[in-house]
Amino acid sequence: MKLVIVGGGGFRVPLVYRALSTGQFAGLIDQVVLHDAEPTRLDAIARVLHTMPLPAGSSRPHLETVTRLDAALVGADVVFSAIRSGGAAGRVIDERVALAEGLLGQETVGAGGISYALRSVPQMLAVAESMRRVCPDAWLINFTNPAGMVTRAVQGVLGDTVIGICDSASGLVSRAAHAAGVPLREGSLAGVDYVGLNHLGWLRGLTFDGADRLPELLADPQRLASFEEGRVFGPDLPQLLRAIPNEYLFYYYFHREAVRSLAGSAETRGAFLHRQQEGLYTELLTAPEPFAVWEGARLAREEGYLSEARPDAAVRDEADLAGGGYERIALAAMRALLTGQTTELIVNVRNNGALPSLPADAVVEVPARLDRTGATPLPANPLAPHQLGLMAQVLAVEEAVVQAAVHADRDAALRAFLLHPLIDSAHAATRLLRGYEREFPDLAAFWE
Repeated sequence: MKLVIVGGGGFRVPLVYRALSTGQFAGLIDQVVLHDAEPTRLDAIARVLHTMPLPAGSSRPHLETVTRLDAALVGADVVFSAIRSGGAAGRVIDERVALAEGLLGQETVGAGGISYALRSVPQMLAVAESMRRVCPDAWLINFTNPAGMVTRAVQGVLGDTVIGICDSASGLVSRAAHAAGVPLREGSLAGVDYVGLNHLGWLRGLTFDGADRLPELLADPQRLASFEEGRVFGPDLPQLLRAIPNEYLFYYYFHREAVRSLAGSAETRGAFLHRQQEGLYTELLTAPEPFAVWEGARLAREEGYLSEARPDAAVRDEADLAGGGYERIALAAMRALLTGQTTELIVNVRNNGALPSLPADAVVEVPARLDRTGATPLPANPLAPHQLGLMAQVLAVEEAVVQAAVHADRDAALRAFLLHPLIDSAHAATRLLRGYEREFPDLAAFWE
């Protein structure tokens, strides 16, 4: 079996390669092809993979690096997409243009997420067209952010052979279940009531032995404080909502605090990553132990994740850094699609009636059953009015972004900024779009 990673020079690629070389996914893939438009990044990540220490008896897939997309895709059984259009420098601009308006500057949420999607979606549509031409039977597992919008757009080319992956929802379920004393069986989400969109969702129930254990967890501040989301939201908000929000809902429920924290920080998250990466790839090319350099950088990145949602000087707990992460979810999905070994995962998938109050073609982030036929969303409990309202509003934004990116429709892009609940002024929406067009000349040219 052949796996192609588009964006193969990406920082997190070693996590995938390590998981393919040892443990339950070893032997699933014979060949890994890394594709990236930047040869330097490919060479650097290849050095990390070749020097990665693995247990005795591990099975390293054959590794190739390719800079031409069509050549990389030939014979692919599955494709992972993990591209960052505009790179870390583009993320800095996404954040700073929004912050200059006094609005949230974040990678995937709010104005920055819209700007990022307007770059990511056209690039991913080109990848999808190449796949349709070169490897039409391959599965596409998408990590490219914003994952929900990208998945929705690319489904227009490849249909239901596209599945979106994100680890934040699965991480929440795992951490909350551990705190509640609820054992989760590998490959099963029985008793898990999670619903939402990418980077916008709620854990609403954890049923075990016939009883929902979530209310008991919500009533126990000490246990709530034992994991990331409980510390981010505190004891009161989850009780009021009768659910534990996905960590990205911090930007909605604590919008003012998030903007204040980001505006007052010495550098944004994007600026930190840009600064870190500027010298990292060069160092990886020359360091005698590139894997050790990469591992140190990975831990620094993880500890700073969502730092604006934590008290000053606080870092992520080691338990929150542990776990399979997105590579475990992606490889479990891939195994189900390639072998038929059924599994249940929280993924980004076409709604198809799982949430009747939302459009059937909307991409939602919900528990789904995966096998050789694809991903089928599991039946879900009805949405609470506040959940439906927020999801519907954000879906309207996503629909406008996809319209803008697919049809080069500037009015649709402006509508996306106007409709987003974290952008509180039509005048600000207009200035945001103009600001991003100034900073990204290709965006201004795109409408022409």
